[in-house]
Amino acid sequence: MPTTLFPAEAAPAPAPATPPVLRRLLADLRIAVPVSLLAGLVITLATGYPESLYEQLVYSLWIGLIAFSMVDLARLLVWPGPQRRAHQWLAFLGLMLLASLVGHFAGIHVGAVFLRHQVPSLAEYPSIGRLSMVLFTFLGMCTMTFLVEYRERVARIQREHQDARLRAEVVERQALQAQLRLLQAQIEPHMLFNTLANLQGLIALDPDRASLMLDQLIQYLRATLGATRADSTTLEQEFAAMDAYLGLMGVRMGARLAYRFDLPPQLRKARLPPLLLQPLVENAIVHGLEPKIEGGEILVEARARDGLLDIAVRDSGLGLAGDPATSRTGGGVGVATTRERLQALYGERASVLLAPAQPQGTVVRLTLPLETP
Repeated sequence: MPTTLFPAEAAPAPAPATPPVLRRLLADLRIAVPVSLLAGLVITLATGYPESLYEQLVYSLWIGLIAFSMVDLARLLVWPGPQRRAHQWLAFLGLMLLASLVGHFAGIHVGAVFLRHQVPSLAEYPSIGRLSMVLFTFLGMCTMTFLVEYRERVARIQREHQDARLRAEVVERQALQAQLRLLQAQIEPHMLFNTLANLQGLIALDPDRASLMLDQLIQYLRATLGATRADSTTLEQEFAAMDAYLGLMGVRMGARLAYRFDLPPQLRKARLPPLLLQPLVENAIVHGLEPKIEGGEILVEARARDGLLDIAVRDSGLGLAGDPATSRTGGGVGVATTRERLQALYGERASVLLAPAQPQGTVVRLTLPLETP
């Protein structure tokens, strides 16, 4: 069989860099805009002049944007960390008070130019009404800063939870791979020990047949050793491994063993766990065909159905009722191991069904998600 080369797994994309200060400022201004407009609406309702709503919104928007930009730039450049000490918070509050004063003065001038109102001079600016608006602006700065800090805190907690979930998934995948390796390790020595024991008996009785069995064993190892080191294989490679395995068993059983494969061309590259079929084929031989005097046939076939891959291992052996001592009705070791592997990999999306075959024998049907390149 030709060797199929698969591209190496793509490296994970690098984590995005920390957004620049300007980008974060623009994102924070999306909070400042509605808060500033809400402040303008509150002032309009408090003064009782609804006809001045548009003017109040314009002034409030410019005051809020200018003052908050000063506060947020200082926050991002000087105090970017989530944790601040008491003296840093005091300095930050002092900065917000200063920014409220400067922002109110600058916002009044920009708003007056925008509305074509008379711009107040610096000497005309101080008044009780304007000082009260400076304090109101300070409260607005506190509200905006709290909302921005709260949003960043929520985003930070979500990132930490996501990182923790990713770490847990990595650990779970590592544990799953270890479990699958353990289950797979239970399969390989069992088959090899049986083959070597048969080979040892044939060396003295039938050297030519022993040589043929050794050749078939080498072909089998060539077909399977590469797959055992991989996390997955193709259906074409899995069928090739079973062809080599049944060729090995054919040396031992002779004319009592016949086998066929039915693999549609479109399913040759479908991916599945390695050596998934071997315990089922071995189970069919040991419990179905070997105890039967005339032997029988094994058919391994694959079909696609609604996004699923159906694989059937069918034998014409004794059937479920013919070998009760092996507990084959419950699946035996081979079926149980296959069921555990599929459960660990796919959960409820995969299944193993053991049933009588018609007119005689047993069929094991595997169903798992169809994975094609």
